[in-house]
Amino acid sequence: MIDIVDAATRSRMMSGIRGRNTKPEVLIRSLLHRRGFRFRLDARDLPGRPDIVLPRYRAVIFVHGCFWHGHDCHLFKWPQTRPDFWREKIGRNRANDAKAQAALLDGGWRVATVWECALRGANRDIDGVLQRLIDWLHGDTPLHEERA
Repeated sequence: MIDIVDAATRSRMMSGIRGRNTKPEVLIRSLLHRRGFRFRLDARDLPGRPDIVLPRYRAVIFVHGCFWHGHDCHLFKWPQTRPDFWREKIGRNRANDAKAQAALLDGGWRVATVWECALRGANRDIDGVLQRLIDWLHGDTPLHEERA
């Protein structure tokens, strides 16, 4: 399949995609803050630079976009242009995610991942995601939560 826009336009579009302060991330931060949770953002000193760090709970939260992290859900679809590039890119992202999570767990952090698909689209359950995060933060579960 051929891309419907030229290379310069596609490049401009892709460069406009943010890595921080995305809508799902801002939503989760806002909801947690309203509930009284205080946190740090984009901790450069931790593996994988978690989106939200709650030192009091020794917990970190990643808010992942389904496309960029290759989530197996209705929002993810493999691009048909440059398929080899995208399979390598997304595969590398997945490997980096796994490595960062392992390092955080080894460092005594609790890790949760909130996927974009849980916050938008027909299957969204924002209240449920927030409640599961709150229960997880107040609990003592040391293990990684795959989906919040």
